[in-house]
Amino acid sequence: MSISRGRGLQANALGTFDTVVMAVAGSAPAYSIAATTAVLVGSVGLASPAALLYCAIPMLGIALAFSYLGRIDVNAGASYSWVGRTLHPFLGFVSGWALVISATIFMVAGSLPAGSMTLALFDQDLADNTALSTVVGAAWFVLMLLVVLGGARLTVRAQLVMSGVELAILALFALLAFFHTGNARAFEWSWLGFGHFDGMQGFASGALIAAFYYWGWDVTSNLSEETRNSRRTTGLAGLIGVGIVFLLFEVFTIAVNVILTSKQIEDNDANVLAVLGEEVWPGWGGKLLIVAVMLSTIATLETTLIQVTRSLFAMGRDRTMPSALGRVHRRWNTPWVAIVVVGAVALMMFIASNALGSVGDILSDAISAIGLQIAVYYGLSGLAVVVAYRKMLLKSPADFLLGGLWPLLGALFMFWIFVESLGELSTAAITIGVGGLAVGLIPMLWYWRRGSDYYRPARLDASRTVEADYVPDGGASGPSLVHDGLPTDF
Repeated sequence: MSISRGRGLQANALGTFDTVVMAVAGSAPAYSIAATTAVLVGSVGLASPAALLYCAIPMLGIALAFSYLGRIDVNAGASYSWVGRTLHPFLGFVSGWALVISATIFMVAGSLPAGSMTLALFDQDLADNTALSTVVGAAWFVLMLLVVLGGARLTVRAQLVMSGVELAILALFALLAFFHTGNARAFEWSWLGFGHFDGMQGFASGALIAAFYYWGWDVTSNLSEETRNSRRTTGLAGLIGVGIVFLLFEVFTIAVNVILTSKQIEDNDANVLAVLGEEVWPGWGGKLLIVAVMLSTIATLETTLIQVTRSLFAMGRDRTMPSALGRVHRRWNTPWVAIVVVGAVALMMFIASNALGSVGDILSDAISAIGLQIAVYYGLSGLAVVVAYRKMLLKSPADFLLGGLWPLLGALFMFWIFVESLGELSTAAITIGVGGLAVGLIPMLWYWRRGSDYYRPARLDASRTVEADYVPDGGASGPSLVHDGLPTDF
């Protein structure tokens, strides 16, 4: 059992509804659809709905893994702690580092569209200016940095406003798209099959991009030390979040395939959603969906900041990174040093990003690179739950499926798309994705040699945790109820 709760972060700040909102905001439905659909369609064409469907199944397995692991180890580092205490501390560090690097890269990939969408509300020509988009995006980033610094309660209040407006707009346009006439093509059920993929490598590259769509729901696990009844709440919120965003992704991806031509998708790679809005509601539609994308992008910047700063906080606390990262603000109970460091690094990356090309070019490489890193830490977490619960998996068929087989298949799927997609990605995407992971070897080996206790972990064993939690009168300490097998509340 983790003993990290109460070491400085603001305990019991969030409830169940709050964490569901954070899970949905973390996956950024409007932003993911706007920024990633053109990349996905460019990769797999009409098979884009199928890529999202077949990635959702293993992604649910990973969400189950996070749910079960969160019941036996409450830690702001999430997979960093779980993988380190089950598989190996080196792999645990790699898992945490993969999240840190992917989230840091996203600071650029997310802030640029935030700036571009803001400018598009006034003048589309301004939105195409990468330098100006960077400045405006950086301003939004700094604002979200201050919100995250202000604490978990302030963060979730901001999310309730931004995500509430975003989801209301998306629901309206999902309805309008359903009744739209004059479509570019008719819907076909074959779009949900395997027939439109260009072989296994084509399927793998599509699944890698689809993984980026879903990424972010696991912010609930990084908030576990700040959540009430966190053993149950964080995992449940993650599962609900994956379900909600899957429905939104499928509806809008099918709508894009039906309503827009291939040329419209290709020519508007930075925000295909605005073009869709203009088609279904000329005059107002494009502007409203630009607002939705802008809010979604800003909201997911906030959740990504939470993920990276809480992960760095856990690493600093364990002294696998500079211990200053583990310091919390006395008033706001937030890891202020980690927040300041991430802010400084991201702002430097904003400046460097101007040399990389257009917003669309930057997004394409960044999305693929982040997909590689997501596959690593999600895959390792899927393996970790099988090891942690290995003595309990044969208690019942449900235990075997939900706590073992499904997460294991999810993990193997993540590793498969990582390997299979390497042959399809650009040199830039591979360099950013794999090179970013390799850089983590430097701090890992440095702090291992300095004798961090993280590299001598107390092994995570669910059977021992269940025995320790059991109370003879039939109850259970904490929020997790235990039957003959795995904890059953999720």
